Amino acid sequence: MTLSQTVGKLDESSSLPLYQQLQRALRQAIEGRVLGPTDALPPERDLADEFHVSRITVRKAIDGLVSEGLLVRRQGSGTFVSSRVEKNFSKLTSFSEDMRARGRAPHSVWLRKSAGSVTPEEALTLRSSPGTPVFRFHRIRFADDTPMAVEYATVLGSCLPAIEAVESSLYEALERTGNRPVRALQRLRAVLLAAEQAELLKASERDAGLLVERLGFLKDGRAVEFTQTYYRGDIYDVVAELSVSS
Repeated sequence: MTLSQTVGKLDESSSLPLYQQLQRALRQAIEGRVLGPTDALPPERDLADEFHVSRITVRKAIDGLVSEGLLVRRQGSGTFVSSRVEKNFSKLTSFSEDMRARGRAPHSVWLRKSAGSVTPEEALTLRSSPGTPVFRFHRIRFADDTPMAVEYATVLGSCLPAIEAVESSLYEALERTGNRPVRALQRLRAVLLAAEQAELLKASERDAGLLVERLGFLKDGRAVEFTQTYYRGDIYDVVAELSVSS
């Protein structure tokens, strides 16, 4: 089945320019897994024939998707669906939501679920009293079959009915109890993966990694979640949309 048969033909009568229609069609093919990570895109000539547009239109559409990070050009080889994943720092979304939005299948392997009390460091970070009950969730996060990150999350015990309430998604469990964070402070820094993290992520010790620390807050201003996530630096990018304040 061709791409045009899967995502539909372009509409010359539409007010949307043809290159933008083609971008949308290709984006749908990627998100719908018609084109998977690392798959080669058909040559520009073939895409032009298939969608009945000029090669200039095809090139312009592909340029836009390359700039978005969905496609990558390899000199002498062609254009491929990117295997990298971008995290938008301007939106408070879960890992699972990010992966699904990019047409990837998320899943987790639990390393540990436990209940306890805040450590002195956690008490300061979460602005809680000594002895405050918390749940801790440690897991490996996957996109399709690729290990992307190791996540260590601490959540106030008052926000969940029981540790078993978290099945696959922490944020979905928090949302069911009305305690999903509505804003967060996030800090990103470059790190070298320790031996344990590298083994879990199928990387090498001291490979480049990204550490994202997130402190999540409820509407009333209470801090409820502190998460440290170590990402593989070779396949994960962080982006942020900036604007000039008026």
